[in-house]
Amino acid sequence: MVDFWVWWLIAAGGFAIALVLTTMPELGMLAVGSLAASLTSGLVDSLVVQVVVFAVVSTALILAVQPIARRSRHQPPSLRSGSDALMGRSALVLERVDAHTGRIKLAGEVWSARSLGEDDTYEPGSQVSVVEIDGATAIVM
Repeated sequence: MVDFWVWWLIAAGGFAIALVLTTMPELGMLAVGSLAASLTSGLVDSLVVQVVVFAVVSTALILAVQPIARRSRHQPPSLRSGSDALMGRSALVLERVDAHTGRIKLAGEVWSARSLGEDDTYEPGSQVSVVEIDGATAIVM
């Protein structure tokens, strides 16, 4: 007869394999719970105690890790790069900017630009804010 600790290790391996195949982090918590139950099985012969340890450890890990994962999923990245890093920055108008054409100096480089609104125009020397980058053209206001 195989001891219960072996069955708990088999369960942990099964959860770990399922974790890799499905990328569901909860399965990792169940695998750790199975390992804790396996250790408990080495100390205590009671199957009820082993199941309780499995349930408590797995539940505690899920309850502790999910809020952290949810919070990190909803936070914007702390470092923006590429054209995302240019949005919201201020630029100097070099050539008149209207809805169709213009030139600005943005982050030390000369960019083609156009205004966000059809009727908006900006004269050389004025400051504008970059709203969006469309290809190689900055949309400003």
